[in-house]
Amino acid sequence: MKMSGTSFPRMLRRFGGVIASCSLVFGAVAAEAATEAASISGDSTTVLRIRETSEDQHLYPLYEYLHLAGSAPCPNGVASFYIGGWGRGDLADSSTRQNNNGDLQYGYMKYQANKSNLQFSLGRQFITEGVASEKIDGLYARTDLAMGFTVAGFIGEPVTTEPDFKGGDIVYGGRIAHFVPNLYAFGLSALKSTENGNHLRAEEGIDFWLHPLQQIDLAGRSSYNSLTDGWMEHAYTASITPLDALRISAAIQKIDYKHYFDAGQTTTNVFSLNNGILDPKEEVLTLGGSIGYTLLKNVDLSADYKHYNYDIAGDANYYGGRIGLLKQDFGSAGFAYHRMNGSNARLKYDEYHAYLSKKLGRADVTLDFFDVDFDNGIYSNGMKNTYSVTAAAGYDFPHNVRVAADIDFSRSSDFDHEVKGLIQVTYAFGSKGGQSEK
Repeated sequence: MKMSGTSFPRMLRRFGGVIASCSLVFGAVAAEAATEAASISGDSTTVLRIRETSEDQHLYPLYEYLHLAGSAPCPNGVASFYIGGWGRGDLADSSTRQNNNGDLQYGYMKYQANKSNLQFSLGRQFITEGVASEKIDGLYARTDLAMGFTVAGFIGEPVTTEPDFKGGDIVYGGRIAHFVPNLYAFGLSALKSTENGNHLRAEEGIDFWLHPLQQIDLAGRSSYNSLTDGWMEHAYTASITPLDALRISAAIQKIDYKHYFDAGQTTTNVFSLNNGILDPKEEVLTLGGSIGYTLLKNVDLSADYKHYNYDIAGDANYYGGRIGLLKQDFGSAGFAYHRMNGSNARLKYDEYHAYLSKKLGRADVTLDFFDVDFDNGIYSNGMKNTYSVTAAAGYDFPHNVRVAADIDFSRSSDFDHEVKGLIQVTYAFGSKGGQSEK
């Protein structure tokens, strides 16, 4: 199991190593290909965050995010690479245990064939196949077979960000599915992870997508935990658009915490991380739906409702509505109100959200307000109301450079009044056929 996140020098060495490896392989492929068809693109984002903590610490962490991608034709397909990572250095007090750190978020080579949807990818990547939703250092492959079948598989070393989470030494799995384009897809999937030869996780699942009519979409999944012999989750949704301007959706979800959160580790660790708010014996059934209507092509109206049925914590209802305005010469604005009405003080509050944004040539400005008003004080200081007011502005300079900044005024359980700021500079670049793109 590899931890995602490391010291800044080690991250730079790892990042540089991945770039060098990808460059060697990609350069060899591109040399064989028509150079005018090869392309490289990327973006660099520098972010300075400004904050003062309740312990009077002055935090000015400086982040750098870098993303690179390249592709070139090769025999019977296309070869490509994708790399993304970040680094952080504190300009004042330490924002974490280390003054600097970083992470290689992803870095992998990919081959996409011209036929059968065949593809291979090798490196640090994020896998989503049925029950699997994993970041791994390893190999992934998929292809379409005859008679509407498709198969995918992966194997590698898990990458995790939580020090108390046991990812294991190796994780592997796959999915087989049958599909008819624009009509349906049914899949069966499985995932296993081991550590020192012992199983940490053993999960199986089914998933489906149905499109019986142009206006109807049905989708769902069910996941089973073989180690605890129980269903982890059932989640199903339906979406109906009887008119272009009218949208209706419904959803049902059932989660058993004991089976859902047990991933080969002691369940106690998972629930202690949430300060005892989550009970390992809890089960929750969620039912909900929404309806939306676009009025005069500029005004969007919606209403939604969700019912939470907790075996231990009791029931709760969350409902409300939203109105949004979008005009080409004005910008966008909106207001939303929701009510949470539950069985305990934490689940009894009113929620308000309002926003306004406008484009002014190359510049854009945004105002955002979010407020939660509890019926009774749930914090030790008796506070009932928390809010956040954010003002943001950005400007798009020539040559793919964007500068943006925001300032946030908020009230929370830690601060009566807190001010946070952010400055962000992004530069996008690329080249095709040996010439840079502006």
